[in-house]
Amino acid sequence: MDETFDFVIVGAGSAGSVLAGRLSACGQYQVCVLEAGGSDDISLVQCPAGIAGIAKSHRLNWSMQTVPQPGLNGRRGFQPRGKVLGGSSSVNAMIYLRGQPQDFDWWAAQGNPGWSWQDVKPWFLKAQNNERAADAFHAKGGPLNVADLQQPNPLSMDFIEAGVQAGHVHNTDFNGHSQEGIGLYQVTQKDGERCSAAKAYLTPHLHRSNLHVRTGAQVLRILLAQTDEGCRATGVEYVRGGVRRTVHARREVLLSAGALLSPQILMVSGIGPADHLRDTGVPLLHELPGVGSHLHDHLDAVLVADAPALTQSFGLSAPGLMHIARGAWEWHRKRTGMLTTNFAEAGAFLRSHPDLAQPDLQLHFVVAKLLDHGRKTVWGHGFSCHVCVLQPQSRGKVRLRSSNPLALPDIDPNFLGHAADLQRTVQGVQMVRRILAQPALARHNAKELAASAAAQTPEQIAQWVKQTADTIYHPVGTCRMGPGPMDVVDSRLRVHGVQGLRVVDASIFPRITSGNTNAPTIMVAEKAAHMVLEATQQAVSQAGSAVLA
Repeated sequence: MDETFDFVIVGAGSAGSVLAGRLSACGQYQVCVLEAGGSDDISLVQCPAGIAGIAKSHRLNWSMQTVPQPGLNGRRGFQPRGKVLGGSSSVNAMIYLRGQPQDFDWWAAQGNPGWSWQDVKPWFLKAQNNERAADAFHAKGGPLNVADLQQPNPLSMDFIEAGVQAGHVHNTDFNGHSQEGIGLYQVTQKDGERCSAAKAYLTPHLHRSNLHVRTGAQVLRILLAQTDEGCRATGVEYVRGGVRRTVHARREVLLSAGALLSPQILMVSGIGPADHLRDTGVPLLHELPGVGSHLHDHLDAVLVADAPALTQSFGLSAPGLMHIARGAWEWHRKRTGMLTTNFAEAGAFLRSHPDLAQPDLQLHFVVAKLLDHGRKTVWGHGFSCHVCVLQPQSRGKVRLRSSNPLALPDIDPNFLGHAADLQRTVQGVQMVRRILAQPALARHNAKELAASAAAQTPEQIAQWVKQTADTIYHPVGTCRMGPGPMDVVDSRLRVHGVQGLRVVDASIFPRITSGNTNAPTIMVAEKAAHMVLEATQQAVSQAGSAVLA
């Protein structure tokens, strides 16, 4: 039987969970959420250190791949997006970062009023409950808990000391007055557990009579109707338990399936580039050439060091497994101990050249040897250090593989398609090596793995990057916000030319933020929820005035 709600939200991820919580809070509107994945109530998700096993789980992530990447020597990249309540906020490394104020000022300057740093800062603050304090940069009382790591690994402190020895400033707050420097990350955790967008905004409110969450519901297409006023989204068709079902939206459909699947859903629904839809056999209902274009991501190169005596790091050895077993018992009993780690405990924001006004490189220091996104079993102890370019110039696209709505899309980030991205990544690798060579880390007698150690000249490092680098999981831009002919949504996130349809997720980013993208995505959804409620209240008021007239 068909059902009707005021709002239908596609995806219960970082953005969809926020929308569901905020739109259902007043009790006036019926809200339906469709999520392809299942419950997040499992230890692998809730235990912070469970992230180590999530990349291998097809139950919890989509495990997508890119098309072969010429810039990566023809390799296919891995794209592990969350497939569970909370989406990628339930499978990520929990790092809380906003980016640089200049990121959002750039968004506004591209013709997006209301998206400058001063405009978006209140929505970051509304979302947050920072355990440190409330001040000009942080807030108390929001749903999303932000905390310092309970028990940072001593190796993370050695990394920070090594960074200071290399000449970098110690930064105790990457979300404060300056992003530059080296330090510990804050994380989205609460009481020793992950605080995903679902735990913050959605699952505490499942008792609400006006909130209807359908898990295991994979969306097939958005339903569109032609009216006197043009094209309008009227609902969503999805499949659940092998049965096709339909939900109708009295007011709006809100697409929050992420930067890879939101454009795919638009295109299989008949919204997108005319030639591409024609070639894949999808009837064109509304031409919007920018759908799926402008894909970009943070490409990540990882230096891994072997340190057999470094048993305080996470590793597979007899003493290492004993430490993990004791940590698991402690976390199970008290939600404390070593398993509250997010592994990428420390990091840095650095300038590849002193003349730059802002950092252009980010480091993630991992207290374990990490290869192939954690999918490869690595014995022994050591550590890893990731480096990525904060503002990559390369742009790619998402396209349909076929007209089958259940087929995953073709993903082409065009990694290293722009020469500047490779040049800055090489500079980042050289800067990482200078940090790792400092006394605070050198005393552990760590040895860089042979594959990277053999690459010493800039040309050799460039070839090693092409052979090993991959995403650090920040795809954005495929439903870009802006007023231009290749933009997909306006500054209120309404799809150009389609009434009753908005896109609310990282796909709307005009340009990637300078850091991890989860907190900015949650901010976008907070701001979007306000805009949706504001528009709905105006419509209700206008309808009432018309009746009285």
